[in-house]
Amino acid sequence: QEVVSEESEEESNGVNLMEFSDEILLHILSYVPCTDLVLNVRRTCRKLATLCLDKSLTHTVLLQKDYKVNKDKVKQLMRDIGKEIYQLNMAGCYWLPSSTIDHVTRCKNLVKLNLSGCHVTSLRLSKMLSTLQHLRSLAIDVNPGFDASQLSSECKATLSRVSELKQTLYTPSYGVVPCCTSLEKLLLYFEILDRSREGFMLSGQLMVGESNVPHYQNLRIFYARLAPGYVNQEVVRLYLAVLSDRTPENLHAFLISAPGSFAETGATKNLLDSMARNVRLDALQLPKAWINGSGLLQHLKFNNPFYFSFSRCTLSGGHLIQRVINGGKDLKSLTSLNLSGCVHCLAPESLFRKAEDDIDSSILESLVVSCCNLRHLNLSAAHHHSSESIGNHLCQLLSRLKHLLSLALPVCSITDVAASVEKPPTTPNLVPQTFGRKVRIGIQTYPRNLGDQANQKIESSVFWALMGSLRFLETLEIIGSSFSSAMPRNEPAIRNSLPPCVRAQSVGDSEVAAISQLTYLQSLTLAQLPNILTGSGLVNIGLQCQHLRTLSLANLGMMGKVVYMSALMDMLKHCKCLRDLRLEQPYFCAGAQFFQALSHCSSLQRLCIVSRSGTLQSDAVMSFMASCLEVIMCHMFMGESLTVCRNLQQSIVRSFQAERPALNVVIFPLLHEDLTEVIRDVPMRHLDEITLFKSRVAEEPPNLWW
Repeated sequence: QEVVSEESEEESNGVNLMEFSDEILLHILSYVPCTDLVLNVRRTCRKLATLCLDKSLTHTVLLQKDYKVNKDKVKQLMRDIGKEIYQLNMAGCYWLPSSTIDHVTRCKNLVKLNLSGCHVTSLRLSKMLSTLQHLRSLAIDVNPGFDASQLSSECKATLSRVSELKQTLYTPSYGVVPCCTSLEKLLLYFEILDRSREGFMLSGQLMVGESNVPHYQNLRIFYARLAPGYVNQEVVRLYLAVLSDRTPENLHAFLISAPGSFAETGATKNLLDSMARNVRLDALQLPKAWINGSGLLQHLKFNNPFYFSFSRCTLSGGHLIQRVINGGKDLKSLTSLNLSGCVHCLAPESLFRKAEDDIDSSILESLVVSCCNLRHLNLSAAHHHSSESIGNHLCQLLSRLKHLLSLALPVCSITDVAASVEKPPTTPNLVPQTFGRKVRIGIQTYPRNLGDQANQKIESSVFWALMGSLRFLETLEIIGSSFSSAMPRNEPAIRNSLPPCVRAQSVGDSEVAAISQLTYLQSLTLAQLPNILTGSGLVNIGLQCQHLRTLSLANLGMMGKVVYMSALMDMLKHCKCLRDLRLEQPYFCAGAQFFQALSHCSSLQRLCIVSRSGTLQSDAVMSFMASCLEVIMCHMFMGESLTVCRNLQQSIVRSFQAERPALNVVIFPLLHEDLTEVIRDVPMRHLDEITLFKSRVAEEPPNLWW
C-alpha cells in the first residue's frame, strides 16, 4: 500500500523538467527557435539562462523560417549573442527591412552567412562584409541597381577569402563573383525577367564596369539553375565563357538546370570537351540539347558519382546502362538520380519506340541492382508502362531500393497491368447518380477505415506492396504523365489540360489508401489521378501519416466537380503537423465548411489554392485567418472578380499584417491578363516552394547548400 501510495504521489506531482540532465535539456532546447531561447526562455530561471547560451545552441542561428522574427528581435539577438554566432541563416526573410542587415556586423566571428531573399544594397553589403574577416561562405541576391564599384577594399578583401558563394541574380550582373578569387563552390540562380515592368525588353549584356572576369581556378562545384527566359541563357553563357578557356583541374560537380531549349554553342562544346579530357566528375546535370544526339556521356569520366540528372533528355535505357552505369557495374555511391521527363530511359533504344510502349524491365533491374543505395529517385513526366510478365512490374523492382527517402512516379506506372486491361477507362462525363446529390457533413460516403478500403481492392496489388516495402519514405510524388499546372511561370494561365494516360484510368482511391502505410511520410504530391471517386484514401493518410507536413493535390477525379471534398475535409481534421497545403482543382469551392475543417491544422503556415472557375467566401477566409495564427502565406487564384479578390486581400493585410510581419497575401483571378505581373512580386521562397507546381524529388543534389 505504501508503494502504491508513493507511485500515485509521483504521478500526481509529475516530472520536473529541471531534474533532467544538461545533455537532455540541451537536446530539447535545440528544437526551440533561437530567438525564443535568447529573448524568452533564457529569462525563466538561472539554469536555463546558462543552458540557452551554450555554444551548441548559439553556434548556428537559423532564422530562415522563423516567421515571427522582426527587426527589433534580430537587433536584440545580435546584441546578446552576436559574438557567439558562427553560422547565420536568414534566407527568405523578405519581410525584414534592409536596415536589419546592419546588425549582422556584431557577428565578428561569422564563417557562414545566408542572406538569400533579403533586401541588401551594394553599400550595406560593403559595410557588413568589411567587418566579417572570418567569412568563408556567403549567399546573397543581386538586384537591379547593384553596383560592384561601391564595394570597399575591406569588403573585397573579405570576398577574396570566401570559398563558397550562392548568388541569385535578378539583373544581368557578375555580382560579387569577380571579387571571390578563392572560390571552390559556386551556385548561381538566374531569375532575370526578359521584360521590365514597363514592358521594355532587357538585354543579357552586363552593365558597364563589369568587365572583370570570374576566378574559377580552384572551383570544385559549379551549379546554375535558370528560370525560363532568353536573358537568363545569355547571362549564364558569360559565366561559362571563362570555364571554356580553362577547366579547373579539381572540378568534380558540374550542374546546369535549364528549362526548355538551351542550345549548345562552340564555347560550351569546347568546355565539355575539356571536361571529358581533364576531370573526373561526381555529379552531373546538363541541358537536354547538350546531351541529345551527342556522344558526350561516352567520353566523360566519373569518379564516385553521387548525383545524376538527365531530366527531359532523350537518353535511351541502353545508353543509360552502357555509358553511365558502365554496363551494370557497381555504382553504390549514387544516392540521387533524376530521370524526370526522360521518356525512353527504360527502353533499350528510342529510334523507333513510342513513348507509350512498355518498358524493358531488364534495364530497370540493372539500374536497381547497380544503384542499390539510391535515396532519391525521380521517374515522373514519362509513360513507364510495365509488361504483363510476372515479377517484372516497375513497382516490384523498385521495392528492392530499401534506402529510398524520396520517390516520384508517373500515375500510369503504378497500375496493375491486369487491372488496367480488365477495367474500362473511366469516362469523365459519366458520373454515378449518387454523386449528383448533395452530401451533408457528418454523413460519410466512403469507407471509414483501412480494412474497408482494402476490401475494395486486394492488398496484394503491386503498388500496395511497394508502399509496404518503403517504410521510411519521407517524400512521395505521384503525378500524371500529361499533367501541367494551370499556372505556369511567366505565361498566362493554361485554360485546357491534356487528358490522362489510358493506363492511368484505373488509378484511384485504393492506390491513395496504400500510401497510408508510409508512417514517416512528410511530403505528398498527387496530381491527375482520374479514378478518384470519393477520396476515401485521403482519410487513411490523415489518420496514419501523422508526420505529414506538406500536401499538394491537383486535378483528382473528374474535372467538373470536386468529388473528394468531403473526404479532404475529414482528412484535414487529423493533419496536426501540416504546414504547407496546395490545392489545384477546377470548380473548387473554398467555403465555410472547407475552412472550418482546415482550421484543425493548427501548424499550417502556407496555403495556396489554384482553381479555374473556383469560388471563395470572404467571411470564411477571414475567420480562418483569425483562428489559424501561424498562417503567414495565403495565395488564391480563383474565378472570382478582380474587385472581390482585391477587397479580400486588403482586408486580410489590414487585419493581420501587424501581428504577422511575414504575412504575404495574393488573391487574384486566375485567368486575368495581369497574372504574370502579380506573380513576379511573390517572394521567391514561396513561389519556388509551393505556389508554382513542379516535381521536387532529386531536383538538386542533396545537401547542395545548408
